Amino acid sequence: MKHIVVAAAMIHHKGRILATQRGYGEFKDGWEFPGGKVEPGESPKEAIVREIREELGMDIVPETLVTTVEHDYPTFHITMHCFWASIRSGEVHLLEHEAARWLSPEELDDVAWLPADVAAVDSLKALLAKQGLA
Repeated sequence: MKHIVVAAAMIHHKGRILATQRGYGEFKDGWEFPGGKVEPGESPKEAIVREIREELGMDIVPETLVTTVEHDYPTFHITMHCFWASIRSGEVHLLEHEAARWLSPEELDDVAWLPADVAAVDSLKALLAKQGLA
C-alpha cells in the first residue's frame, strides 16, 4: 500500500480554528486541516509553512505538534503530523480550497471532516479541554 506523509495546520486566530474544504480530487468537498505532503529532505514543520503559503497565501508559525495520525484509506496509508499554529502574516486566500470556516471549539463537529482529520479533531478537543478552552 502506498504511504503518504503529510503535515497539517490547526491554525488558530481569535479563539477559532481554521477548517478548509477540499476543492479537488478523490476527497473533494471533505473538510480538513489545511496542509500537504512533506517533500524529501523537508521536516514536517518546514512542509506546513510551505504548504500554507502555497494553499492559503499566508505565513504561519507552527507552535506545537498536537498529534500524529496514522490512517488507512482504501488505496493508501497516511501519516499526518498536525501542528497547532498561529498566523505570522497575511489572511486566508483560497488558492486550492472551495471554502474555509473559522470554527469555535464548540463548532468543531459542525463540518464533515475527512476520516484522518476526525482523529486529529479528537486530539485537538482533548488539548483545548486540557487548556480550559473547550
